[in-house]
Amino acid sequence: ENACRPFGVLSKTGKLVVDRETRIKRLRFRSWHRGTKEADLMVGGFFDRFSSQWDETEIAWYEKLMDEQDVDIMAWATGSAAPPSHLVGSMLTMQRLDFISIPQ
Repeated sequence: ENACRPFGVLSKTGKLVVDRETRIKRLRFRSWHRGTKEADLMVGGFFDRFSSQWDETEIAWYEKLMDEQDVDIMAWATGSAAPPSHLVGSMLTMQRLDFISIPQ
């Protein structure tokens, strides 16, 4: 029988199963609490702009991205460094920076 956990349900095989809503909430927090204001704006802005459209594969990709260092994410996003092969793809489009609202 499944046991309730604070962030998901423990399956019969012992694997923690987390629902989409909980994963998105966790990613939103991680996106807006990166460590620097610049990273918060870039990563958090990207999350706010695109996350509502993500499917399971894209959520899993973003979870992997959130495990990376801010300095690396910023370099990949601005195009000053190439991302590692496991993150290459259409999701890494932060370099456009058109999702950041800058007060005038």
